[in-house]
Amino acid sequence: MSGFLILLVIVVIVILAAVGIYNGLIRLRNTSEQAWSDVDVQLKRRYDLVPNLVETVKGYASHEKETFEKVVQARNQAMGAASPGDKAMAENFLQSALKSLFALSEAYPELKANQNFIELQGELSEIEEHIQMARRYYNAVVRDLNTKIESVPSNIVANMFGFEKREYFELDSTEERKVPEVKFS
Repeated sequence: MSGFLILLVIVVIVILAAVGIYNGLIRLRNTSEQAWSDVDVQLKRRYDLVPNLVETVKGYASHEKETFEKVVQARNQAMGAASPGDKAMAENFLQSALKSLFALSEAYPELKANQNFIELQGELSEIEEHIQMARRYYNAVVRDLNTKIESVPSNIVANMFGFEKREYFELDSTEERKVPEVKFS
């Protein structure tokens, strides 16, 4: 009888541990989804700002059609990207296109002095900061989730219930890791 009781206690402990691990994995998965949503919100703010920037610059540099088209194309690509890896690649392209757009301001002193342009530049700077914070938080949550999925004994529960590692939102090169520098002076 005492052997049966010991076995029953062990089974109950194993079941409770598995439930605890499962709930922890669920919590991390949901947190990573919420963190990705936060990244998406910040990226959407940037996407919404881009047309305003393009229109403001167009007023001063209407003959720079190729630059405007690149920015719009980059924005559309970034908006259509789904996975963190695809989104990171598209974001790199958008940042590069925005750098070209801001380089135009150097050739147009009246554009640099335009109040609307200055406000848009300030908004972009703020959005870039928020994107960086959201990206760091997302990657931290993904790190925690992936670690739990790979660690013993939680990897057993993760494999049983089909939990999969998440992809980090990473930039490809050291040059792309730099925050875009936007100067208007």
